[in-house]
Amino acid sequence: MTDKITKFVVSLFGTWAGTEIGKYAIVFIISMLPILELRGGLIASSLLGLPMWKSYIICFVGNILPIPFILWGINPLFRKMRNVFVIGKFVSWCEKKAQTKKKQIEDLKYIGLFLFVGIPLPGTGAWTGCLIAALLNMDKKKSLFASLLGVLMAGLIMLLLSYGILGRVIA
Repeated sequence: MTDKITKFVVSLFGTWAGTEIGKYAIVFIISMLPILELRGGLIASSLLGLPMWKSYIICFVGNILPIPFILWGINPLFRKMRNVFVIGKFVSWCEKKAQTKKKQIEDLKYIGLFLFVGIPLPGTGAWTGCLIAALLNMDKKKSLFASLLGVLMAGLIMLLLSYGILGRVIA
Protein backbone atom coordinates (compact mmCIF):
# COMPACT_ATOMS: atom_id res chain seq x y z
CA MET A 1 0.00 0.00 0.00
CA THR A 2 2.81 2.41 0.85
CA ASP A 3 4.28 1.68 -2.57
CA LYS A 4 1.06 2.69 -4.36
CA ILE A 5 0.59 5.84 -2.25
CA THR A 6 4.21 6.80 -2.84
CA LYS A 7 3.89 6.39 -6.61
CA PHE A 8 0.76 8.54 -6.54
CA VAL A 9 2.44 11.29 -4.48
CA VAL A 10 5.49 11.29 -6.78
CA SER A 11 3.17 11.66 -9.78
CA LEU A 12 1.57 14.75 -8.17
CA PHE A 13 4.84 16.65 -8.35
CA GLY A 14 4.99 16.39 -12.14
CA THR A 15 7.86 18.48 -13.53
CA TRP A 16 9.63 18.61 -10.18
CA ALA A 17 10.62 15.00 -10.76
CA GLY A 18 12.59 16.13 -13.84
CA THR A 19 15.38 17.83 -11.85
CA GLU A 20 17.72 16.36 -9.28
CA ILE A 21 16.88 19.02 -6.69
CA GLY A 22 13.18 18.44 -7.39
CA LYS A 23 13.59 14.72 -6.85
CA TYR A 24 15.29 15.30 -3.49
CA ALA A 25 12.55 17.79 -2.52
CA ILE A 26 9.90 15.18 -3.34
CA VAL A 27 11.69 12.56 -1.25
CA PHE A 28 12.12 14.99 1.65
CA ILE A 29 8.45 16.02 1.61
CA ILE A 30 7.24 12.42 1.41
CA SER A 31 9.45 11.53 4.38
CA MET A 32 7.78 14.23 6.48
CA LEU A 33 4.23 13.04 5.77
CA PRO A 34 2.32 10.81 8.19
CA ILE A 35 1.70 7.26 6.96
CA LEU A 36 4.38 7.47 4.24
CA GLU A 37 7.28 8.81 6.33
CA LEU A 38 10.81 7.57 5.68
CA ARG A 39 9.48 4.31 4.21
CA GLY A 40 7.67 6.11 1.42
CA GLY A 41 10.59 8.49 0.95
CA LEU A 42 13.03 5.65 0.36
CA ILE A 43 10.66 3.89 -2.01
CA ALA A 44 10.26 7.19 -3.90
CA SER A 45 14.01 7.77 -4.03
CA SER A 46 14.51 4.30 -5.44
CA LEU A 47 11.76 4.90 -8.03
CA LEU A 48 13.36 8.23 -8.94
CA GLY A 49 16.81 6.63 -9.31
CA LEU A 50 18.49 8.67 -6.56
CA PRO A 51 21.67 7.51 -4.84
CA MET A 52 21.05 5.28 -1.85
CA TRP A 53 23.01 6.99 0.95
CA LYS A 54 22.10 10.58 0.07
CA SER A 55 18.49 9.47 -0.04
CA TYR A 56 18.79 7.76 3.33
CA ILE A 57 20.11 10.95 4.95
CA ILE A 58 17.42 13.15 3.35
CA CYS A 59 14.67 10.71 4.33
CA PHE A 60 16.01 10.43 7.88
CA VAL A 61 16.06 14.21 8.33
CA GLY A 62 12.61 14.55 6.78
CA ASN A 63 11.17 11.88 9.06
CA ILE A 64 12.70 13.17 12.30
CA LEU A 65 11.78 16.81 11.70
CA PRO A 66 8.16 16.45 12.92
CA ILE A 67 9.08 14.34 15.99
CA PRO A 68 9.78 17.18 18.49
CA PHE A 69 6.66 19.03 17.35
CA ILE A 70 4.56 15.91 17.96
CA LEU A 71 6.12 15.08 21.33
CA TRP A 72 6.03 18.59 22.76
CA GLY A 73 3.14 20.13 20.88
CA ILE A 74 0.43 17.58 20.15
CA ASN A 75 -1.25 17.54 23.58
CA PRO A 76 -1.68 21.35 23.81
CA LEU A 77 -2.78 21.45 20.17
CA PHE A 78 -5.32 18.66 20.68
CA ARG A 79 -6.72 20.41 23.78
CA LYS A 80 -7.36 23.54 21.70
CA MET A 81 -8.72 21.66 18.67
CA ARG A 82 -10.95 19.22 20.57
CA ASN A 83 -13.88 21.66 20.75
CA VAL A 84 -13.74 22.78 17.12
CA PHE A 85 -16.57 21.06 15.23
CA VAL A 86 -14.94 19.24 12.28
CA ILE A 87 -11.40 19.30 13.65
CA GLY A 88 -12.58 17.82 16.95
CA LYS A 89 -13.66 14.70 15.08
CA PHE A 90 -10.18 14.43 13.57
CA VAL A 91 -8.61 14.79 17.04
CA SER A 92 -10.89 12.01 18.33
CA TRP A 93 -9.92 9.81 15.37
CA CYS A 94 -6.19 10.36 16.07
CA GLU A 95 -6.65 9.58 19.75
CA LYS A 96 -8.62 6.42 18.96
CA LYS A 97 -5.94 5.29 16.51
CA ALA A 98 -3.28 5.84 19.16
CA GLN A 99 -5.36 3.93 21.73
CA THR A 100 -5.55 0.88 19.45
CA LYS A 101 -1.76 0.81 19.14
CA LYS A 102 -0.78 1.90 22.67
CA LYS A 103 -0.55 -1.63 24.12
CA GLN A 104 2.43 -2.29 21.81
CA ILE A 105 4.33 0.55 23.48
CA GLU A 106 2.84 0.72 26.96
CA ASP A 107 4.26 -2.56 28.31
CA LEU A 108 7.84 -2.12 27.06
CA LYS A 109 7.92 1.71 27.37
CA TYR A 110 10.90 3.14 25.48
CA ILE A 111 12.07 -0.17 24.03
CA GLY A 112 8.51 -0.68 22.82
CA LEU A 113 8.53 2.80 21.28
CA PHE A 114 11.88 2.08 19.59
CA LEU A 115 10.55 -1.19 18.14
CA PHE A 116 7.21 0.35 17.16
CA VAL A 117 8.95 3.11 15.21
CA GLY A 118 11.81 0.91 13.98
CA ILE A 119 9.97 -2.08 12.54
CA PRO A 120 8.38 -0.86 9.31
CA LEU A 121 4.93 -2.43 9.42
CA PRO A 122 1.63 -0.83 8.38
CA GLY A 123 0.33 1.50 11.07
CA THR A 124 3.67 1.97 12.77
CA GLY A 125 6.23 4.75 12.47
CA ALA A 126 7.47 7.94 14.09
CA TRP A 127 4.24 9.90 13.74
CA THR A 128 2.04 7.27 15.42
CA GLY A 129 4.72 6.25 17.92
CA CYS A 130 5.29 9.83 19.07
CA LEU A 131 1.56 10.49 19.20
CA ILE A 132 1.15 7.49 21.49
CA ALA A 133 4.15 8.53 23.61
CA ALA A 134 2.70 12.02 24.00
CA LEU A 135 -0.78 10.75 24.88
CA LEU A 136 0.75 8.35 27.44
CA ASN A 137 2.72 11.28 28.90
CA MET A 138 6.01 9.41 28.48
CA ASP A 139 9.21 11.34 29.13
CA LYS A 140 9.76 13.54 26.08
CA LYS A 141 13.56 13.31 25.92
CA LYS A 142 13.59 9.53 26.28
CA SER A 143 10.80 9.26 23.72
CA LEU A 144 12.76 11.48 21.34
CA PHE A 145 15.85 9.29 21.69
CA ALA A 146 13.86 6.04 21.26
CA SER A 147 12.11 7.49 18.19
CA LEU A 148 15.37 8.66 16.59
CA LEU A 149 16.87 5.21 17.04
CA GLY A 150 13.68 3.67 15.65
CA VAL A 151 13.81 5.88 12.56
CA LEU A 152 17.47 4.88 12.06
CA MET A 153 16.53 1.21 12.23
CA ALA A 154 13.45 1.57 10.00
CA GLY A 155 15.59 3.49 7.52
CA LEU A 156 18.20 0.74 7.32
CA ILE A 157 15.54 -1.94 6.88
CA MET A 158 13.75 0.06 4.19
CA LEU A 159 17.04 0.91 2.50
CA LEU A 160 17.71 -2.80 2.10
CA LEU A 161 14.21 -3.43 0.79
CA SER A 162 13.82 -0.32 -1.41
CA TYR A 163 17.11 -0.64 -3.20
CA GLY A 164 16.90 -4.41 -3.60
CA ILE A 165 20.00 -5.18 -1.58
CA LEU A 166 18.13 -7.76 0.47
CA GLY A 167 17.13 -9.60 -2.70
CA ARG A 168 20.76 -9.71 -3.84
CA VAL A 169 21.98 -10.98 -0.45
CA ILE A 170 19.40 -13.80 -0.36
CA ALA A 171 19.91 -14.84 -3.99
